[in-house]
Amino acid sequence: MEKSTRVLLFLLVSLTPSMGQITGDWYGLLNVPGSPLRLVFHVSHEGDTYSSTMDSPDQSAYGIPVTSTRFENHTLTLTVTNLAIEYVGVLQGDTVVRGTFRQGGQAFALNLTRQPISKLTVVRPQDPTPPYPYLEEEVVFPNTADGVTLAGTLTLPKQGAPFTAVVLISGSGPQNRNEELMGHRPFLVLADHLTRKGVAVLRFDDRGTGRSTGNFSSSTTLDFARDVQAAVAYLKTRKEINSERIGLIGHSEGGLIAPIVAAASPDVAFIVMLAGPGIRGKELLTLQSEVISRTMGFKEELIERTKAVNEGVFDIILNTSEPDSLQPKIAKYMRNAVRSNPHILAQSGMGEDAFVNMQAAALSSAWMRTFIRHDPAPALEKVKCPVLALFGEKDLQVPPVPNAEAVMQALTRGGNTQSTVKVLPGLNHLFQEAHTGSPAEYSAIEQTISPTALDALSSWILALYQ
Repeated sequence: MEKSTRVLLFLLVSLTPSMGQITGDWYGLLNVPGSPLRLVFHVSHEGDTYSSTMDSPDQSAYGIPVTSTRFENHTLTLTVTNLAIEYVGVLQGDTVVRGTFRQGGQAFALNLTRQPISKLTVVRPQDPTPPYPYLEEEVVFPNTADGVTLAGTLTLPKQGAPFTAVVLISGSGPQNRNEELMGHRPFLVLADHLTRKGVAVLRFDDRGTGRSTGNFSSSTTLDFARDVQAAVAYLKTRKEINSERIGLIGHSEGGLIAPIVAAASPDVAFIVMLAGPGIRGKELLTLQSEVISRTMGFKEELIERTKAVNEGVFDIILNTSEPDSLQPKIAKYMRNAVRSNPHILAQSGMGEDAFVNMQAAALSSAWMRTFIRHDPAPALEKVKCPVLALFGEKDLQVPPVPNAEAVMQALTRGGNTQSTVKVLPGLNHLFQEAHTGSPAEYSAIEQTISPTALDALSSWILALYQ
């Protein structure tokens, strides 16, 4: 899910022959096809030991540690273990390092200088620009059950009221109404596409994000489901909306939430699951870690050892009923795990205490406890309205095998005869046309959503009411 998608494409540092010349900031531009990425490297030393961190301004990532920094005979070698990255460059003069960056079988020329690089213009050709051929309205609506006020944007076709309408449900992590991530605004593109087709669209900022009130960090998937219920209730108050044709479109965790809401509410006329999980949270996160690590070139032995550690901590979460006792249990387990598996700490680039404390806090959160335990099947079995479930063939975060099959099986067990499950060739978790499917590619791909996915989604919705 998007909590785990902040994966960087690259990492490197440059050094010069003397200590005084080595330390400081270095700037580079990684020419990834479709979206070049700026890098800033901060080099320091203590004694004869070099260390460095990296910023990736275009990915809003700062202070990323480099696992190993070596400089010998004018040759710089940097490795980032957890990202399976190696950079080798040769110092030329005092102000330039010319080298090659490698990751996942791909190689890119990468040169570093002392000269800062101006902010790049990210090209996203699918982003719509005004004036729009439809109406756009800023709206607010309450979730009275939780005392939260949600803010969003409602787009309405100019003719044909009352309209079929959809609520867009974002993936995990704090998302604004456009589900903005990695330089993309998928929900802006999706809302524009659907509204031009005659479908009204409500998209809103997650609670505690953008202009919506509430506390995101203490909330769970079930809390977000109540926000979606409030969105449906709001649409029912609008005279422009056909109250019997209100559907849900959820991406990633949003695809988990849509069936929860539809199973509990007769007001939901249809749902679309975009990379919505079909298997339990524990199994999904274990699988996600495994397939992403394999794509990044990790050795099988390390993948299996990491998998065993993950399964162990997930079992602790599942078997601990008192939330207050969970964090110290996880901290103890993770400390023993990193001492038995040094590669885990090496991959993180962090000290033991910092790593253990960070993991214990994240893994004991209310959201994680809920997600690890949640099985999508019971809700899916109760959904009686039409369902479209789309998956990307190259999705590494919600892999189509076994998720697509699990969704289909649950819907079939529940007797839903109006369900369609499709795996779209060549698409990743964001439904972009991708090379490997790795999250590291998301920002580098110019496309926001494949037209294949957009057409499959809109044609299915329109066919419901022809």
